Amino acid sequence: MRQIFLDTETTGLSAAQGDRIVEIGLVEMVDRRLTGRTLHHYLNPGRSSHPDALRVHGLDDAFLADKPPFVRVADELIAFVAQAEIVIHNAEFDLGFLDAELARIGRGRFAEHVARVVDSLLLARETYPGKGNSLDALCRRLEVDNSGRERHGALLDAGLLAEVYLRMTRGQGSLVIDAAQSGEAAHAAAAVDLRAFRLPVIVADDDERAAHEAALAELDKASGGKTAWRLLEA
Repeated sequence: MRQIFLDTETTGLSAAQGDRIVEIGLVEMVDRRLTGRTLHHYLNPGRSSHPDALRVHGLDDAFLADKPPFVRVADELIAFVAQAEIVIHNAEFDLGFLDAELARIGRGRFAEHVARVVDSLLLARETYPGKGNSLDALCRRLEVDNSGRERHGALLDAGLLAEVYLRMTRGQGSLVIDAAQSGEAAHAAAAVDLRAFRLPVIVADDDERAAHEAALAELDKASGGKTAWRLLEA
């Protein structure tokens, strides 16, 4: 399966009010392994960034003055994402800007050019209900090194999202491929007769059971009643 992890930086928060994309970064993965193919562009938005947005990405007017407008990279972008599954963190935000940019040049909506879009923020909220699920929070929780993220950058964030997604979806623990593994298991586990072992059973006391039930109730409330154990009990 071909997946593209995508991120943008913008002049502000509202595409409907004329804010524009100033940076776009995409990272390709095939069958849950990075291919090394990326697409990255800084863009001249034709307007200044809001001070709050500038503090986030640091891409000022002087830096962006000689960069291409979106129309000059549109064909390359469409070709890169064609028929792939696109993973975006808080997809509604980025799609709003991509659709606005494409509409200006008569190229339809972004979703028309891809197989489907997956919102990793919605996936994170289902996986970790009631927790912080920003990209930084997920990096901390899943032990993804984001120490180089002093400011937001589209290509950097797309790469971080790729590793977060792998770990969040129970994929391989790291994007680094062990050269010693050539597709065959390195070692076969020795067979062990578990009947030779007697495992102690420690029964929870009343206080421990009460604490456990309280924790389950909190998770159940945070997930809106979607916790699996409650459904099984029902």
